[in-house]
Amino acid sequence: MQQIALVSIIIPHYNGEAILMRCLQSLADYTAYPHEILLVDNASTDGSVKKAMSAFPKIKVVQSDQNLGYAGGCNLGMSSAVGNYFLLLNNDAVVTDGWLDNLMLFATAHPEYGALQPKILSIDNSGFFDYAGAAGGKIDIFGFPFTRGRIFFTVEPDEGQYDNACDLFWASGTCTLLNRCAVDKTGMLDTDFFAHMEEIDLNWRMQLAGFKIGFVPGAVVKHNAGSTLAQESPRKVYLNHRNNLEMILKNYGRMSLLFLFPVRLLFQFFALVFSAAKMEFAQVSAILRAMVTIFFRIPRIWQKRHVIQKVRQCSDADIRKNMHYGSIVWQYFVLGKKTYSSLK
Repeated sequence: MQQIALVSIIIPHYNGEAILMRCLQSLADYTAYPHEILLVDNASTDGSVKKAMSAFPKIKVVQSDQNLGYAGGCNLGMSSAVGNYFLLLNNDAVVTDGWLDNLMLFATAHPEYGALQPKILSIDNSGFFDYAGAAGGKIDIFGFPFTRGRIFFTVEPDEGQYDNACDLFWASGTCTLLNRCAVDKTGMLDTDFFAHMEEIDLNWRMQLAGFKIGFVPGAVVKHNAGSTLAQESPRKVYLNHRNNLEMILKNYGRMSLLFLFPVRLLFQFFALVFSAAKMEFAQVSAILRAMVTIFFRIPRIWQKRHVIQKVRQCSDADIRKNMHYGSIVWQYFVLGKKTYSSLK
């Protein structure tokens, strides 16, 4: 008789009693598959963790004496987990009936997948995809991420148009199931990222190591996008730009960087001009700070790049098969392609 794989559900948390209790209650209501729940307390100050422990005594609390961010919190949880799979879950997410059973049905049948994502819908905007995950992540060759169901500022309604299991470039950190074997081979999340795009970086590394990333439409999770940082937050703009540039520098091969990174920097300039034209000077400052930070981080980035490139098993040509071969910026802002299904 085959042993059932245990799933370690890891929830990084920093304050927010209401959203945490809602998340944990949904897990209690809808999670039948064998699991453990690890609540990583990133030094919360509002008493929410104590309330959660009282209401849900079976959860395990992993304590940090400082806010490690999403990446550090998840890594701390994974280091303490005993499961064969890690399920990273945002504290502002809500699961639905059969969510984990469907993910694990696919995962156990397809061990070649390093990460899987459910369909992620919006809590605030009923009937629409979630901004952060939708029906799975894609990326263009210049490193700009988007999803099946959300491109830049346009979020699509869920009408079943993406209810097909398929390969992705990245699975959203809002809710992602990670194969422990893949994590052992590629390493955990990059804690230098702190938050935002760390899951894309990890998924890129997994693909370089020969693993696939997939979408499981039968599993559904709902999410409050932006409950931690608002979409227009200068802090979020800074993290997104900084982490995106570092991710590209770490993971692309030398020739790809030579041809594509100069174009990527040109897009950075366009972002600056666009924000300045809209009088969004806090955003301008955030983008500039991101670029300056990357410049001073180059020695450290190159050390990490050396490790990644040394163990890669797939070429950039293989990786690009799962990318959008062109510019999503051009498609969206110039050609007016607002939906994933309209992309060529």
